[in-house]
Amino acid sequence: MRSAFITFEGGEGAGKSTQVARLAATLRGRSGRGVCVTREPGGSPRAEEIRAALLDGVAKPYGPFAEALLFSAARLDHLDRLIRPALRRGEIVLCDRFIDSTRAYQGAAGGLDPGTVAALERVVVGPTRPDLTLILDLDPEAGLARAARRGAGTGQGADRFEAEALDFHIRLREAFLAIAQAEPERCAVIEAGRDPDTVEAAIRDVVAARRPDLLPGEGARGDAA
Repeated sequence: MRSAFITFEGGEGAGKSTQVARLAATLRGRSGRGVCVTREPGGSPRAEEIRAALLDGVAKPYGPFAEALLFSAARLDHLDRLIRPALRRGEIVLCDRFIDSTRAYQGAAGGLDPGTVAALERVVVGPTRPDLTLILDLDPEAGLARAARRGAGTGQGADRFEAEALDFHIRLREAFLAIAQAEPERCAVIEAGRDPDTVEAAIRDVVAARRPDLLPGEGARGDAA
């Protein structure tokens, strides 16, 4: 069977983790194939250690290039230990964040030169690119409010990126939308401000339209929300 690599992108509080879990459940029930759910930074033991340091803000004083290097180190291990083996087995890989987050967070919002970001991608990612990227688009203020409620529910404060000023998150949103506009064959924008069931249905429509082999018999109503 042909493997599938689907990534979820978007700003803070956009609901990516919720929708990754929902799509995974649907695909497991409908496709009859193995589904691997993972995230970035993280996804492998070493990458999870790097994740903890990044979200604690350890690299922030050293600037966006240092952060991008740590993200790349985590991504390299993640690809080698989890993503590529799963794809070779013909599985569906669903990843909460991938290369577009580096482009947006350290690149467009953080000020790192796009050429540097592209060079890191070439070295670390190579040909292992997503087949489909779902960009969950949400007003930054609404997303940060969601993230704050989530943190209050778990007793955790804002992480290194949630704590950035609103202007940073506005630039993030603009960056993700620019990526979608530049790569429409790979990316689809999902309006994430609606209730989770409606967002889930929109995502299923996109997956069915772009990869009908993953959701056999599903009638797609369109590509975007």
